[in-house]
Amino acid sequence: MKKTFPVLETDRLILRQVIESDKNDVFEYLSDPRVMQYYGMEPFTESKSIQSEIDWYSSIFNEKSGVRWGICLKDDGKMIGSCGFHNRESKHFRAEIGYELHHDYWGKGIAKEALAAILLYGFTELKLMRIQAFIEPANVPSRSLVKKIGFKEEGLLRKYEYTVGKFDDLYIYSLLKGEM
Repeated sequence: MKKTFPVLETDRLILRQVIESDKNDVFEYLSDPRVMQYYGMEPFTESKSIQSEIDWYSSIFNEKSGVRWGICLKDDGKMIGSCGFHNRESKHFRAEIGYELHHDYWGKGIAKEALAAILLYGFTELKLMRIQAFIEPANVPSRSLVKKIGFKEEGLLRKYEYTVGKFDDLYIYSLLKGEM
């Protein structure tokens, strides 16, 4: 039996499945170098290549290794980013969190609002005990955001991953069930 994709609602947002008709909105923010600076990929240069990202979102949901929501504004339905879980380890009750947001919406509390909704979903519906975030040291706004939500910094993983032609250090943060 195929599981229905969960739709979450906040004061200003609808978090829903990203579908093919969202390609133009997704391309708008994933082609922006400012948004992609810490994403671990080069900015997208062709809208048709966005389908591979949408396919990845579908595959992690179908494989139960994650779930990625599109962040949509309630007032006009525009998709302005995405957020969700990946690298979910059911047997260990943990997953990683990831997110990105269109540059025009930075600093408006939207990422915090979206993350609060998915964290609650992760702890209640996915039965997670631990949610982790891996963030590059230079990504100060993202590091600040997870700390505001209650994540604890656990340490620096030196040269932890190789992306976009370089080795990246990553801070690891975690939030445990009951700490929100």
